[in-house]
Amino acid sequence: MYDVAIIGCGVIGSSIAYRLSKFNLKTVVLEKENDVAMGCTRANSAIIHAGYDPAEGTLMAKLNVRSVDLTKELCEKLDVPYAQIGSLVLAFSDEESEHVRRLYDRGVTNGVPGLRILSYDEAKAMEPNIADNVTCALYAPTAAVINPWEYALALAETAVTNGVELRLEAEVKSIAKTDAGFAITAGEDTIEAKYVINCAGAEADVIHDMVLPHAFEILPSKGAYYLLDKSEGTRTKHVVFQCPTKVGKGVLVSPTVHGNLIVGPNAADCAVGDTSAGADDLAFVRKMAVKSVPSIDFRQNIRNFAGVRPNSTNDDFIIHMQDGFCDVAGIKSPGLASAAGIAEYVEQMLTDNGVVLTEKASYTDTRTQPRFKEMSHEARAEIVKKDPKFGRVICRCETITEGEIIDSIRRPIVPRTVDAIKRRCCAGMGRCQGGFCGPRVVEILARELGVSRQDIDKDKTGSYIVRERED
Repeated sequence: MYDVAIIGCGVIGSSIAYRLSKFNLKTVVLEKENDVAMGCTRANSAIIHAGYDPAEGTLMAKLNVRSVDLTKELCEKLDVPYAQIGSLVLAFSDEESEHVRRLYDRGVTNGVPGLRILSYDEAKAMEPNIADNVTCALYAPTAAVINPWEYALALAETAVTNGVELRLEAEVKSIAKTDAGFAITAGEDTIEAKYVINCAGAEADVIHDMVLPHAFEILPSKGAYYLLDKSEGTRTKHVVFQCPTKVGKGVLVSPTVHGNLIVGPNAADCAVGDTSAGADDLAFVRKMAVKSVPSIDFRQNIRNFAGVRPNSTNDDFIIHMQDGFCDVAGIKSPGLASAAGIAEYVEQMLTDNGVVLTEKASYTDTRTQPRFKEMSHEARAEIVKKDPKFGRVICRCETITEGEIIDSIRRPIVPRTVDAIKRRCCAGMGRCQGGFCGPRVVEILARELGVSRQDIDKDKTGSYIVRERED
């Protein structure tokens, strides 16, 4: 019998698992995919929003603003790339200028520090490449960019280090209420838990309906992106937004923590799991982006992708506990920015519902990640002397060594696929997108895991790369 079962290991599920791992609880996380952060978490804008956009008094507003400092602290502890670069919301008309002023007032009410309304000249001085017809801009200095999937992975790894059990490829098929709590059918197993926390993202309504009367629906919305080469990475210095609308925060232009430029997203209704970046989606993104930054060179595009937002029929986050079952659903933007505060909020809900939380005598709350290309010459020489595999560069675009790949494989959550390695140490994230290093990553994975190359998938289960020839 587990004390807590968490369904879903995106950034919300991993944040809660991390938070609970410091207590004397028997906790299990059930994830239907073959790795963590495989849903909404791995395909988004990677923005830690300052908190001026959510309506006053909502959980979104409260937890977004609360999480800004928590996220920065966690990224420092867990060695996750984080850059507090600030954001600008551009206005292009008198009407949009009024909207910017309303966002400023809302941000002040929400407790966002340092907000300023900039004139065109002030905004242009900060971002020389923005359009000449900008009328004013809202500046939020606390906004930041991170690596979202590494953030979730770091949280989940640390939780596992502290005794949380992670079950991959454990899709929840049914949940039955029992006298002691819940019986959960996940994959081929039945798991019993006193409390269940539903963090199933775009399928949270399906999980909810297994236990409680229908109360909300998830309305998936797809957003497509351009990821541009590092030659475009300095096109802007801040996250550059347009005025938000009912369907989202609009098309943004932003540097990434890896030095690229990300442009997107649009907003289009879609089915769960539809992550296709279609021609119409991308054409819209491109058209809107050049309104903000006309000089973007889209010829430098190295990858397109799309992510699914778990919008819901509620305007706010859905965080509610009933009879031991806790929904954490409809966590659309600013979900990534709010994850740390959501975990803190859920911890308090468990306490309020009678769960006794006593801290462990021994607890690990830090993590480090070797990054060869960021090391000094002296540090490189030292690590290569200890392990020569750190002197063998596998991914030329990103300067990722065999030592880093092996280190990724030997961590608490073992990667099984080429893209899982990519998410952990950036091998294959560069200009050639794995064209050069991909076959070597397959070889290293197969060797270290003791399996055939035919057993190595690119991403999700079944996405094979090497197949035996059939006569």
